[in-house]
Amino acid sequence: MSFKEKKIISMVGIFALFFGIYPVANAMHIMEGYLPATYCVIWGVICLPFLVAGYLSIKKKVEVNRSAITMYAMAGAFIFILSSLKIPSVTGSCSHMTGTGLGAILFGPTAVSILGLIVLIFQAILLAHGGLTTLGANTFSMAIAGPFVTYGIYILCKRLNVNKHVGVFLAAALGDLFTYMVTSFQLAIAYPSEAGGVMASGLKFLAVFAPTQLPLAVIEGILTVVIMITLESYASNELIGLGVLERGEAS
Repeated sequence: MSFKEKKIISMVGIFALFFGIYPVANAMHIMEGYLPATYCVIWGVICLPFLVAGYLSIKKKVEVNRSAITMYAMAGAFIFILSSLKIPSVTGSCSHMTGTGLGAILFGPTAVSILGLIVLIFQAILLAHGGLTTLGANTFSMAIAGPFVTYGIYILCKRLNVNKHVGVFLAAALGDLFTYMVTSFQLAIAYPSEAGGVMASGLKFLAVFAPTQLPLAVIEGILTVVIMITLESYASNELIGLGVLERGEAS
């Protein structure tokens, strides 16, 4: 392991230790048993093609560049840390940063589906966050929908020649917000309002999430920019290998 890789792992460890003192008891994604069984199965099936594509994407990158394993581990740790910091809402879910934006920018959105799934399994089993029955729904909202929007916004900003770090901020923040739009939709179709149906129910869930999720999305955008700047300084060769950084941009 190179000196730069050790530095990256050390920084992630310090980051985790700092936030590890934050109380997370009784916080979760869509909780165990909250969705009807039919919806649990449907969301799980929808996730399958994305997970297959994610596995193949990771396999291909690792075969070409073994050092990418360190970057995958770092991105997975970032997702685990941020998505474990919960601010409870009054619904059957909660507000929290997702951390998936960084992985989507580094590896593309499909690879993040695998990283997100692993994180959600660990959280469900070890931390009682989310659940195994709701794993498909949580994976789709946090590890598939959000990362695809993040990646799309990041690429769009690059093509429009938006400042690189501004693009990273917008991509991570808006991807976070889209995750909660999808979560609200998932809850709404499972529990439509008697007056107004799915649309009214979805708006109610969004209204509950918004006060906490809007500032959290901004914070996640800023944190993602900070991590990217750090990687550009200490792991520029790895970013060049992933195609995130051009050789002339390395600091």
